Amino acid sequence: MPAVLAALPSQAQAPKQLGSPLLNIGIFLVFVVITLLIVYRVSRSATTASDYYAAGSSFTGPQNGIAISGDYLSAASFLGIAGAIAVNGYDGFLYSVGFLVAWLTALLLVAELLRNVGRFTMGDVLSFRMRQRPVRAAAAVSTLVVSFFYLLAQMAGAGGLISLLLGVPNQPGIFDGQSLVILLVGLVMIFYVLYGGMRGTTWVQIIKATLLVIGAAVMTVWVLGLFSFNLSSVLGAADANVSKNLLDAGNQYGKTITSKIDFISLAVALVLGTAGLPHVLMRFYTVPTAQEARRSVNWAIWIIGIFYLFTLVIGYGAAALVPPGVLSSKNVNDAAPLLAFELGGTVLLGLVSAIAFATILAVVAGLTITAAASFAHDVYASVMKDGKPEPGSEVRVARRTALVVGVVAVLGGILANGQNVAFLVALAFAVAASANLPTLLYSLFWKRFNTVGALWSIYGGLGICIVLIIFSPVVSGSSEAVFGAGVDFAWFPLSNPGIVSIPLSFLLGVVGTFVGANQMTAQERDEAERKAAEMEVRSMTGAGSSGAFGS
Repeated sequence: MPAVLAALPSQAQAPKQLGSPLLNIGIFLVFVVITLLIVYRVSRSATTASDYYAAGSSFTGPQNGIAISGDYLSAASFLGIAGAIAVNGYDGFLYSVGFLVAWLTALLLVAELLRNVGRFTMGDVLSFRMRQRPVRAAAAVSTLVVSFFYLLAQMAGAGGLISLLLGVPNQPGIFDGQSLVILLVGLVMIFYVLYGGMRGTTWVQIIKATLLVIGAAVMTVWVLGLFSFNLSSVLGAADANVSKNLLDAGNQYGKTITSKIDFISLAVALVLGTAGLPHVLMRFYTVPTAQEARRSVNWAIWIIGIFYLFTLVIGYGAAALVPPGVLSSKNVNDAAPLLAFELGGTVLLGLVSAIAFATILAVVAGLTITAAASFAHDVYASVMKDGKPEPGSEVRVARRTALVVGVVAVLGGILANGQNVAFLVALAFAVAASANLPTLLYSLFWKRFNTVGALWSIYGGLGICIVLIIFSPVVSGSSEAVFGAGVDFAWFPLSNPGIVSIPLSFLLGVVGTFVGANQMTAQERDEAERKAAEMEVRSMTGAGSSGAFGS
């Protein structure tokens, strides 16, 4: 997730090997084999569009809530946030608060309404009372951009994590040890999506979320046990073991006016962006009713909230127990593995490494199926085939799209290996908050919202967000930028554009709506009002929406 990935270990540096790489790989392969068998077993039922995209809406609220938490808690949550707390203390824990509060937005504003109105993708909701082709195309573009950059960051992050966890070296050139790991992750993920669809991917996410929470709980209890289950003792030991005061605010943010604004911008993007993430929104369609969708979010909030409390203990525990000087802003993501090695040696480190890579596999699988569904359902079936695709063709196109997305993600991850990938994830959240959420909220709650407003909001938010990040300090002008300090074309001072791009996207939606209203005929206005009324009734009551959709 966004800025916590900013300090991924430099791939050019020789990784410090901990524990036994053979044991780490062995534990990881056990997980892969078990999940592959599960995916193969459930793949036989993924024959219709409903089965492939939404698992036939057959999961319960608790099951889907666990899967949502598995989709949301990426490797950056486990490694990045724990590391941010270990290095920056109070400021690092603010990430956990932001990610958790974001789910209240999803719960209160979109979960039930989205499930009542939509069918498979975000494009179903946005196009309900708009012109189908342009709005579905715009929704697909936004979904693919968000999914691709989030996916690319996860794939590239696999190369950085492998350095410490498995001891695979990174030699100069494209085809090195870490590139092979990225390729392996991509191949397994493609299998999950091609054969298991949403049902197989959901079970992988359920297993991964369970392992992640159990692993974090074990480390939390272990750390607390060493300090007589006194959290204050953990905090005091952490503060005494490092050179900076981890109990005070300001270690990462608040030193300058710009950094304060930057933090607010990041927080706004996180809180609003989560409710617009396509791979999270798509999970609401895997349950049979809107009530189950709300139960899903309730379960996800509890699981994610408890997990982030675990990261507080893990982060401060790493600061307290890892030898002084080992952790810094340059290897922030090593905090949890280093703590695992200090606590349980090679075995616990092997388990942590397996959980970290299980996390990457589950997240990239969820992102890939979202991208595939968006193209096949919104572009192929609705735009190219005018809503009348040949029987079975939509699922075939989705599988082919998943293969293409997987290959592109692997190649992009290999090329991005060694780069600072924080801006990729920040872009995903910022785009989701800037383009997707304003359009979703206007579609659900504003009767006058129309096609022009939707297009202006989506494309405008997307364009503004990308431009501001390209010309931000994340890409150029600093030692941690993508192009380094030697190249400087940054004129936008903030690392995250949310505080600018999100309000502008809302504004564009309003301006576009008034412009579009002047271009509508009286008959078009009457039809728009009728569809808006129908959408309001369906979103609030569920009338007209069915449980398990067919193909």
